[in-house]
Amino acid sequence: MLNQFFKFTPILKEKIWGGNKLGKYLNKESESESLGESWEISDVKGDTSVVANGNLKGTDLKKLIKTYQGDLVGDKVFKQFGEKFPLLIKFIDAKTPLSIQLHPNDKLAKERHNSFGKTEMWYVMQADEKANLIVGFQKDSNKEEYLKHLDDKSLLDILNVDEVKKGDVYFIPTGRIHAIGAGVLLAEIQQTSDITYRIYDWDRQDSEGNYRELHTELALDAIDFKAIPDYKTSYKEELNASSEIVSCPYFTTSVLPIEGEQSINHQDKDSFVIYICISGKVSFKYEDQEEVLIAGETLLVPAKFKEFSLKSVEKSELLEVYIK
Repeated sequence: MLNQFFKFTPILKEKIWGGNKLGKYLNKESESESLGESWEISDVKGDTSVVANGNLKGTDLKKLIKTYQGDLVGDKVFKQFGEKFPLLIKFIDAKTPLSIQLHPNDKLAKERHNSFGKTEMWYVMQADEKANLIVGFQKDSNKEEYLKHLDDKSLLDILNVDEVKKGDVYFIPTGRIHAIGAGVLLAEIQQTSDITYRIYDWDRQDSEGNYRELHTELALDAIDFKAIPDYKTSYKEELNASSEIVSCPYFTTSVLPIEGEQSINHQDKDSFVIYICISGKVSFKYEDQEEVLIAGETLLVPAKFKEFSLKSVEKSELLEVYIK
């Protein structure tokens, strides 16, 4: 019988561009000064999440889905994805900029890598003064212009760069060039895929003097050269209410500021729901089961839990993620 909320042991990854904010701000147990990512819920091959709480502690996500199927992920989700969990939830700390990159769509990723594509979104959790993100082109471009600027290392002349602050949201569909700038800590919600086409890496070398691989040719057919007027997602929040901020075929994300006690009803959802604690401390209660989330923690609520309650003594903030 499925009767618990699920926390998972974070999968911590050191990166050439990582820093120490995942420990400092999000309570990750690491002394590393180059910790770049914390994978909160993952079914990427070789990096499957393991339950960290309750009676099923030690069980991996793949076995959970195989055992509980639609009760865990929702009947519709299970029918579509089977035993593959469709989302990857991460926290990312960029002490120095990430490579300029993009991700292929489902068709290209299937043909080339037997993988899902990688549509994603970012929620900025903390940003140093003047920290920025690279997202998309300033104006419509083309292969010829792009290759010229790539060749003479002047890509930033044609790419869009936005200074960012806490609470900023960016939706990154497949094909859109992007990079997280130095000084940004964010939550990333994405399709289950680790396929990245790296197009420029600031000419940096690792500790052994090696450059990371670039994917110039693979990227050419995958880039969306169209520009849009504003890449930042605008949204409104309302205390003790879920306000949708991003919705696409792969995931829907809402922001939920909470203070006091709130009843949650998911009768309209045929999906698991993931809660990411952005700030504060929130208690989740279902029948006699209770779990507390603090900033930097993530919780998977099974699809069969249609009604439960949230409680926060101080004003806290959650992201709520599911599949429509």
